[in-house]
Formats: sequence, C-alpha cells, structure tokens
Amino acid sequence: MANRTAKDAKSIKGTNPQYLVEKIIRTRIYDCKYWKEDCFGLTAELLVDRALELDHIGGIFSANIKPTPFLCLILKMLQIQPSKDIIIEFIKMPDYKYVRALGAFYLRLTGDTMECYNYLEPLYNDYRKLKRMNKNGELELLHIDEFVDELLNQDRACDVILPRIQKRHILEQLEQLEPRVSALDEDLSGGESDEEEEDVRGRHSPSPTDRRHSSPSHKRRSRSPQDSKRRHSRSRSRSPRRHRSRSHSPRRHRSRSHSPRRHHSPSSDHPRRKRSHSPSPSRHRHSKHSSHKSRSDKDGHKTEKKDKEKKSKSGSKRSTEETEEIRQANELRAKLGMKPLKV
Repeated sequence: MANRTAKDAKSIKGTNPQYLVEKIIRTRIYDCKYWKEDCFGLTAELLVDRALELDHIGGIFSANIKPTPFLCLILKMLQIQPSKDIIIEFIKMPDYKYVRALGAFYLRLTGDTMECYNYLEPLYNDYRKLKRMNKNGELELLHIDEFVDELLNQDRACDVILPRIQKRHILEQLEQLEPRVSALDEDLSGGESDEEEEDVRGRHSPSPTDRRHSSPSHKRRSRSPQDSKRRHSRSRSRSPRRHRSRSHSPRRHRSRSHSPRRHHSPSSDHPRRKRSHSPSPSRHRHSKHSSHKSRSDKDGHKTEKKDKEKKSKSGSKRSTEETEEIRQANELRAKLGMKPLKV
C-alpha cells in the first residue's frame, strides 16, 4: 500500500513516524489530490524537486480540512524517512527559504533536544518573509525567525502537535548548552562602547566655563588683609547713607504727621521704634472707610437733587398740557352753551 511506512524506517518517540500527525489530518492527507498525484512513489531524490516547488507553508484550511502541500510533504518525509544529511542540507540551503522551513519542521518532529537547538537556533538570524496559509484559506506573512521561534517554544505548529523538548535554561544550568548570543547584542554593545568613549572624552575635555576660568584674564586675585580692611571700611561708610535715604522717604513723613506723639530723643532714629510710633493699620482703615462714606453721601445728595429737578420739569410739562386741553374743552363747551370746566 502507498500509505504504509517504509520497512527501513525507524520508530520515532517510540511509535510509527506517521503517527506524529493526528489521524483525522492524516486521513485527509491520504484523500487529497496532491498526495495521490504528486506524492505517489516519491523517493528522497525526487523529494527535493517537490520541495523546490513550494510557495507557501501551513497546515489545514477551510471547513473541509484540506491539507496544504507543505503538510503533505512532511507526512511523506515521515513515511520514507530520508537520511539526516539530506535534512541538514535542507536547513543549510540559503537560497530556498521554503525548503529550509520544510527541513526545520521535519527536524523538530524527529530530532532530539540538542539537535533542535544546534541546527534551528542559527535560523534566528534569517529575517526573510514566508507566506502561510491560515485556516480561512488566506495567505499571511511570516518571518523565518518567527517560524523557528514557534517550533522551539510552542506546543503546536502547522496544526501538528510537536514533541516535547527540554527547556533551554535547564540545559544551560546543566552546562550542556552555552548561553545564546543574539546578533543584536553586538550592535547594542557597539553602541554602548561608543557612548562610553564619548563620555570619557567629555570628562577629559575641559568645558567652556573651565576654559574661561583657566584663562589668565579671568584668574581670581588673591585677597590680601589690606583689601579686606578696605572693603569693611567702605561698607561702614556706606551704611549711614542708606539709613538717611530711608529716613527721608515720604512714608516716614506720613507716619510722623499721623503719629500722636513725637520723640526728639536720639533713640527715635532707630527704624524699629519709628515703626512702633506709626499709626496702626486699623486707624488707616477707619479713615479710608470714613472718606469713602463721605464721598458716597455727597454722590447720593447730588442724585436726589437731579431726580427732584427731573420730576419738577416733568410736572410742569404735564400741567401746561392739561391747561391747554381744558382751555380747548371750554371753547367747545362755550359754543355748545355748556358750563366751562374748572382749571
């Protein structure tokens, strides 16, 4: 039968290699057209030609569970079980990315833990795009490094359950694997080294402020005791002038005029005592309120006078109008022989 596993094939994970694919998917593959026409009588030599014809990867799609050619070739490889050298050559082929993906997926199904990490981790540096058929029958883009990451870290890929492998951090603790070095670490380390060199240069190179202070024109003179004495004498000579200028300010005159007492003693020159004799802020507030009240009263009288004048003018106008109306009415009454109205 064409669907039987080869006699020379070895058992993988203790079972028949074809049993790594679920039975429902396996039966759908046996019934599909691609399996019957293109995969019938396929050998390891002819497998390369079929792998070169691939243009997308994927598992099953549509509601009828149709398998992709990629999945059909995976099952055929599990059936005929090609040598490991052919699979490694598939992985190392740089020009055909779908052939590389086919070899990586088959090695993940059949290889042990060390082989998977040693042969698949270098593919993290491959950033080429792949087309993958999703379950709706639509093509989507995927990078090779993303596909390899799914193979090493996920439990299922292309609708096939992947065999379990040991985690990488455990193998590193057992010293069976060395810590993985990413290609991006070199770029990051190179950028950090450049920044460190710039920092070192910035520390050693003097800043413009340091240059100014270091120049002979801006050197600080050493202060001698004579210079300090001169400065103290100048400050003392200037201090009374400041007090005098403050004493002649207009605020002080106001405070003196409003203060109830005047002291002519020398102690009154002290600024604190002058503040004590100045009138309290409450008195100033009362005086301000009184001035505001007087102004408001004057304004009120003026407005009352204006209102009275307006009323008198309006009353005079009304009286003149009424007298004219009465006069006209009396003229009509006189013609009609009636008594006149009183004004």
